Amino acid sequence: MTLEIITADALSPLRHGFFTRRGGASSGIFAGLNCGPGSSDQAEIVTINRARVAEAMQVAPDRLVTVHQVHSAQAVPVTGPLTDRPRADGMATATPGIALAVLTADCQPVLLADHRAGVIGAAHAGWRGARDGVLEATIAAMEGLGAQRADIAAVIGPTISQAAYEVGPELLEDFLADDPESARFFANGHGDRYHFDLAGYGLWRLRRAGVSHAEWTRHCTYGDPDRFYSYRRCTHAGEADYGRLISAIRL
Repeated sequence: MTLEIITADALSPLRHGFFTRRGGASSGIFAGLNCGPGSSDQAEIVTINRARVAEAMQVAPDRLVTVHQVHSAQAVPVTGPLTDRPRADGMATATPGIALAVLTADCQPVLLADHRAGVIGAAHAGWRGARDGVLEATIAAMEGLGAQRADIAAVIGPTISQAAYEVGPELLEDFLADDPESARFFANGHGDRYHFDLAGYGLWRLRRAGVSHAEWTRHCTYGDPDRFYSYRRCTHAGEADYGRLISAIRL
């Protein structure tokens, strides 16, 4: 099966894509394009999957750069292949031939580009990272390489939708303590539960940061098991582990 790659006009003509799970070598609960070395999938199979992504991005496997994601607000500049993956959740580069990639399974994969300056970025933004400022940190890292935030286009790829993202009252309290305006991204659920609009919150943070364009592809990871991995869906199903989707962009 060939790879399925979701693209966005706002990032074209740069080579980029939000890869679905289709077209990979993994089997069982990981069936498809599992690109997460942190999963319990066979390491050699994950390497094969990542090599397929690198080929699609037209880079060598070592130039498909990922970091050690820790749900932080840290973003780092990248100038070449990384021998040791830093603990971070955002990256920026102005180096041609480097593909920045993030892994997700419900969190937001965000790809960014300043076409005029020739600077790109990528971020992994779950609720914690987005609240703590990983999107703004990624934009700042891009600015450090010559980008102008008013020229940056940002696209959020497949992520969990509000209808599928039930959270407890403590999360609402945390967000209200950080910024009362974030109340708009919580809808009432059953009992004391709420439904959080992660993508809407990400778009709000991006637009408030001053980017020229921000959009969501409007794909829900939870509701489409044939195309996407989902941490929350696997938890509800009682599965032992889950695959990781990959999203990448290169100059």
